Amino acid sequence: MFNEEKLQRHIAKYPRRHCTYSEAPFLSRRRFFEVAGAGVGASYLTAPLSGQTGGVRVTTKNTAKYCIFVLMSGAPSHVDTFDCKVGPSTPADLKAETKNGVLWPTGAMPQLANHLGKMAIVRSMRAWALVHSLGQTWTQIGRNPAAALGDVSPNMGSVVASEKDRERTASQVFPSFLALNSNGAIGPGYFPASYAPFKVTPATTGLPNTSNTDGKPRSDARLRFLKSIDDPLRLASPLGKPAEDYDKFYAAANGMMFNAAVDTAFRYSAAESQRYGVAGVANGFGNACLVAKQVLAANQGTRFIQISLGGWDMHNDIYGTGGAATSIFSLGKTFDAGMSALLGDLDSAGLLKDTLVVMVGEFGRTVGAVSASGGRDHYLQHFAAFAGAGVKGGKIVGATDATGARTTSFGWPHERDHRPEDVLATVYSAMGIDWTKQLETPYGRTFEYVPDASHGIYLPMDELWT
Repeated sequence: MFNEEKLQRHIAKYPRRHCTYSEAPFLSRRRFFEVAGAGVGASYLTAPLSGQTGGVRVTTKNTAKYCIFVLMSGAPSHVDTFDCKVGPSTPADLKAETKNGVLWPTGAMPQLANHLGKMAIVRSMRAWALVHSLGQTWTQIGRNPAAALGDVSPNMGSVVASEKDRERTASQVFPSFLALNSNGAIGPGYFPASYAPFKVTPATTGLPNTSNTDGKPRSDARLRFLKSIDDPLRLASPLGKPAEDYDKFYAAANGMMFNAAVDTAFRYSAAESQRYGVAGVANGFGNACLVAKQVLAANQGTRFIQISLGGWDMHNDIYGTGGAATSIFSLGKTFDAGMSALLGDLDSAGLLKDTLVVMVGEFGRTVGAVSASGGRDHYLQHFAAFAGAGVKGGKIVGATDATGARTTSFGWPHERDHRPEDVLATVYSAMGIDWTKQLETPYGRTFEYVPDASHGIYLPMDELWT
């Protein structure tokens, strides 16, 4: 068992460098259709990557068919949200009240108070780094972005897409990994481009570039004519696999063209958008939550959805007393309205039991009194929240001291803080994926889904289910 002391010895022996890095590649919506039309790159639908386990026998939870990962980028103040504390600077407007046995900021997140019975909150989370770009990437790939494999490590969504690719049916045409309002989402690393995040900014008009003004018959006729000319070069191609992949790109893009399921999932009315907004006013985060629910309801092959909500970097005027445009109240209510509607709709549709919902930032913010500029600065202590897929609601894992400065109870038998690597192991376990699986990279290094997991260093948070 790796407790905090043993973990720190391991880190000292294998130090984690904190420096700049290059972002992994991604496949944008526009680039997807460009590639599909031009036939450049790797296949959109390819065989799953093969690998081996880490030499240890693991049992996955396997309770989730889908995962919605909400990245609260910018690092929300844990003591004003999911680890609410009343301190010397806490305004009365935060309205810290006990709801479902949990001290909760009803002034900033009023509607989520009604969903605490669905959520489990981990308060013994601790980040590795206090740099936004480093922490946000670390949260998505579960390892140091500045380490040897940092630049080529895939987003956890790409790992899920690879593992679940074999379960897709011929009629499922949506990408396995969807990123909403997440232009900064980390890409597939050294994995094939087929497992890249499909990046979309939701709009009432739906997904662009999925129709042709000349109509479907004319579009299909053009595609048939094209295939009649170059099929000999694309099927069993003398030019090799890259040329054969052209046909798969065409098929993947054509499957989303003139498709009613695409319109149903990605298009929405103004009234629906307003229901996910704050006091009837629509916003981008609410739209992303709405589309996420509709995409999962469509059952068209999407298994992992990443949603990003930035703006939590509140170094100044966190409570808006000085007129800050973004405060814990304004952004908190945006998050609150979208997540509340999402959890409620998933539950009503019977999808929450099959969907693991994760809410986390890259680190937390300083505790106690606010700074001279009325804000809170970067801090390692933070939180993660989970719902759905059999997670026991109304549960608190771990505890912090009266100010939220440090962990006083780890909340699991491993006697150490929870780390980003443990979050990834939890997602993989819930999805039925062996988190110790190892692959050989083209660079001659072994890539383990969760680094050092085969040695028992990082583990799923099984306590969420008990």
